[in-house]
Amino acid sequence: MKPHRVVVLAMDGVLPFELGIPHRIFGRPRDAEGRRVYDVVTCSIRPPGPVRTDADFAIQVEHGPEILATADTVIVPASYEFGPVFEQGVLTDELAAALAHLRPGTRLASICTGVYVLAAAGFLDGRPATTHWADAEHLQRLFPRIDVDPDVLFIDDGDVLTSAGVAAGIDLCLHIVRRDHGTAVANEVARRTVVPPHRDGGQAQYIHRPVPDPQQATTTTARAWALGRLHEPIQLRDMADQEAMSVRTFTRRFREEVGISPGQWLTQQRVERARHLLESTDLSVDQVAHAAGFGTSQSMRQHLQTALGVTPTAYRRTFRAGVGVGGRT
Repeated sequence: MKPHRVVVLAMDGVLPFELGIPHRIFGRPRDAEGRRVYDVVTCSIRPPGPVRTDADFAIQVEHGPEILATADTVIVPASYEFGPVFEQGVLTDELAAALAHLRPGTRLASICTGVYVLAAAGFLDGRPATTHWADAEHLQRLFPRIDVDPDVLFIDDGDVLTSAGVAAGIDLCLHIVRRDHGTAVANEVARRTVVPPHRDGGQAQYIHRPVPDPQQATTTTARAWALGRLHEPIQLRDMADQEAMSVRTFTRRFREEVGISPGQWLTQQRVERARHLLESTDLSVDQVAHAAGFGTSQSMRQHLQTALGVTPTAYRRTFRAGVGVGGRT
């Protein structure tokens, strides 16, 4: 099967860290025969040649913008030299000509401020999007037709995905691998990259706040306790008791540390447990629902439909068909 081509668009001022993320994440997955399932290439908006970075070195790019016509997915990393794209919300003639090579239906993704390119090209009009929390307000002012969410690590809106700053690009790329080939493949890539396969919460936990008293307790023990009992009913009071806190204090501390409420976090963990069991076991849907703590298959169906846009049966059919090295080939 022909590998899915990922084209990374490198522009002057590109941040080397963000530029390297797609190559690291998409360069790892293999099928059952050991063949790469992604083909990752880098291109410039000009003919092949050097592209400046924000560091003290340039990179030599071997492909010009015409390679964008071959892309199944295009990823735009952050750059500090977007110029009128960042300042005025308009494409340069050179960038517009490069993007004209895109085929209809190409999946688009941005890392950090790469979102400005997608926004200026009109791909985000009427859609939700995110970027680095420090630029979210500016993005919203410049592009009022976009629904900017400054709190999340990434947003998947089907054929257009956007991520928050820097390392959130890893979360986004792992999510794309998970969406394309399942949890097991994404988890293996995460293990080899020595990063968590899924981070809790959103950007709220990274925004500067006064440093908490080091003597204050955290909610780590409660989270570990809950993860070992996802198949059981878990009340907020139960979690607060693990930290010897009142429910009010625990809820506030949990949101400060994780970025979402305890209830939202529990639902996320149960969805992930259900995905894993649907992919890796022959348990019935009812059994998976019980093991993941949803109680009934109807409840699990509603939560998976909300989180993933598919039913448990459809999810299993997608990620158990033709599995090789834990993924779909």
